[in-house]
Amino acid sequence: MLLEMHWSIAPSSQVIPRTPVYSGLRLFLSPLLRPFLRWKIHGVHNIPRSGPTILAANHLSHIDPVAVIAAARRTTHYLAKDGHFSNPVTRLLMTSTGQIETLREQGGNDALSSAATVLVNGRALGIFPEGTRSKRTEAPYLLPGKTGVARLAAAYPETCVVPLALIGAREIMQPQNHKWPRLWRRLSIVSGKQVKWLEWLEHENGGGYTVEKLERLANQEEHEIRAELARLYRKFTDQLMASLAALGAP
Repeated sequence: MLLEMHWSIAPSSQVIPRTPVYSGLRLFLSPLLRPFLRWKIHGVHNIPRSGPTILAANHLSHIDPVAVIAAARRTTHYLAKDGHFSNPVTRLLMTSTGQIETLREQGGNDALSSAATVLVNGRALGIFPEGTRSKRTEAPYLLPGKTGVARLAAAYPETCVVPLALIGAREIMQPQNHKWPRLWRRLSIVSGKQVKWLEWLEHENGGGYTVEKLERLANQEEHEIRAELARLYRKFTDQLMASLAALGAP
């Protein structure tokens, strides 16, 4: 933890909402719908049933968060724009399903602090590393990932980062083209192997760092440390996106 002060992200003061509606839907609605959906989940054993976890998926459709939640088998929290909390009905829906409000005017740091709150409480956090739905009209649809996922993984090194490839979501509900989800379409959710930041950092195909190299880095100037961490965040994120592509993300 020599570099903890450089990659730490303080959690926000938000309280994670209770999720009775979410739990009820998973308990009663999910078994009723499962026989009618052509959804297949592969590699579910790679998703921890407890502890801080980041579920990182490609993003092509409005149904993507639902697909990740279906695969997770545990309560999964997403960060949602404050606009989704603008009226009492949608606010009740968002809070009762465990979604976390973020304030757009406060920018990315507020979002990272809110995400940190989920992880520090040992919960599961759903993330789309691309940052937005891909609007590409032809494959490959996968966009470059943003490094927020790597920053969170470094700040909370006990967190398991799990790549999830969603295959077929675009055909179920394509933004601007489909008003309602076409639930008869096939969807595959493929989970890859989990990785933790410190395991990746010391792996020869990851960060390639030893304790000695970390000590040398910690003794460098502030701007040199930040530049090197930015490079490591980018490499971690690029390898995560490559894992999604290898799992079949279109």
